Amino acid sequence: MSSQALVSVIIPCYNHARFLAESVDSVKQQTYTNVEIIVVDDGSTDDTKAVSESLPGIRYIYQSNQGLSSARNTGFQNSKGDYVVFLDADDYLYPDAIRINLEYLQQNSAWAFVSGWHDKVDEWKYPVEKDELSVIPDNHYIYFLQGNYIGMHAAVMYTRWVLNEFNFDTSLKACEDYDLYLRITRKYPVGCHDKNMAAYRIHGNNMSGSIPFMLQSALHVLKSQKVYLKNQQEEQAWNNGQSIWTDYYTSKLRNILNRQVSKTKQVPSQADRSALLRLKTKYGLQLEGKILKLKVKNVLKKVLPDSIKKTLYRRGYMHQYIPAPGTIQRADLERTSPMSNDFGYDRGGPVDRYYIEKFLNQNSNIIKGRVLEIGDNAYTLRFGGSAVTQSDVLHVAQANDTVTFIGDLSDAPQIPSDAFDCIILTQTLHFIYDYKAALKTCHRILKKGGTLLLTIPGISHIDKGEWKDYWLWSFTDTSMRRLMLELFEDQQLRIQTYGNVYVATAFLYGMGLPEVRADFLDKHDPSYQVIIAVSVKK
Repeated sequence: MSSQALVSVIIPCYNHARFLAESVDSVKQQTYTNVEIIVVDDGSTDDTKAVSESLPGIRYIYQSNQGLSSARNTGFQNSKGDYVVFLDADDYLYPDAIRINLEYLQQNSAWAFVSGWHDKVDEWKYPVEKDELSVIPDNHYIYFLQGNYIGMHAAVMYTRWVLNEFNFDTSLKACEDYDLYLRITRKYPVGCHDKNMAAYRIHGNNMSGSIPFMLQSALHVLKSQKVYLKNQQEEQAWNNGQSIWTDYYTSKLRNILNRQVSKTKQVPSQADRSALLRLKTKYGLQLEGKILKLKVKNVLKKVLPDSIKKTLYRRGYMHQYIPAPGTIQRADLERTSPMSNDFGYDRGGPVDRYYIEKFLNQNSNIIKGRVLEIGDNAYTLRFGGSAVTQSDVLHVAQANDTVTFIGDLSDAPQIPSDAFDCIILTQTLHFIYDYKAALKTCHRILKKGGTLLLTIPGISHIDKGEWKDYWLWSFTDTSMRRLMLELFEDQQLRIQTYGNVYVATAFLYGMGLPEVRADFLDKHDPSYQVIIAVSVKK
């Protein structure tokens, strides 16, 4: 492989400043290094310009908001590479991506582009849904007429000569990459392979989240090819493509709306319901039936007296009955489902927060100077107050304005050593796979004399919501002591536990703090550890 070929990586960015640094870093960390990086700011209203200017070794280009196609075209027009990769600002490349794709293109000089595979991850880079891997040996135009087997644009590397002939259609608001694949493969050969090139990040602002719009866009692009079809094979593939795209997005919409009704007990918007009815009447009518049942149940829950609902539940006529806050009786505990799946937040607040906040209040004199907290700085401000001279927040993403460091606590070289007087690490360690590395980071970044204030759940149910796939570990006071003594001195370590059998039971049932007997909260039984709290000085 030639080491002289320049590869241009073009990163269009529209209001994705919080992801941009990670996207750029993924290019800088490539094993193939003869690369230029061009960031095209498509009229962002966030901190895209400031973030770009803080990143060395890139070219920053600003244009008024004209859309993704225009931003990509602008990036190409200002690039010099013999080969080109388009990387969206919220995605990232794997370290060997450029080398692998470049090697394929240099060994197959007739190819206009080559594509590899990709992973789908969430906002915090945890794997999510898996697509079926497709490796197409030939007849790529035929396959593209039946769908987009690539799926992620950053997995593609183009030759410069083909982009001199074809550019992105600026009239398209979505599926512009699919349109380009069709136009190119109609004329030139391309290649593909099964090696992972990049990670596609799925989050709330992804354009592909608007399913009816995406279906309309895909079919619009496909229909533009009808005038170019040359034979019966292409016509059949084109017809198949219309059905495949419609079935794919209809099934996707159906699954999302059904989940919304059955899991969150919410009625979907009228626009989504109408779209499903229009696309597949059978699916739409099935959904309307589920919505009707949900509405009837909601009405019954409101109008029936609590005593009747309780009787219907005990006799098996109601699948679920949850006593109103403050009305729980002993007989209500004869159940296999909790009163709350949200730790009691919906019943006045979680029981465990009483202990966490009690621990922090007892140690409020330690929360001073420069303080680092995970997620946000609510506890720093509440318990540290005016004694805090600088408040820092570590988060895995730029989730709010308080975040000053982005990254994973188990691998955070960007956080300076010996920098903090106090670290507040509440209810976090059980989400971190390499928790020992996270504690090593805490030890490294604490000043000498600085203190780590840590809480961790002991007896607890596992979150059923957004954190269910990240809840990895359970701890005890004994395991925390052994972990801490690997890094800190015994005489500087204080560990205490909170809870008893009554509190642990109430917490597992999902009872809210106001429903728990106040005189039982501070009864301590070390055999029932609801919260383990650690205070340790470096």
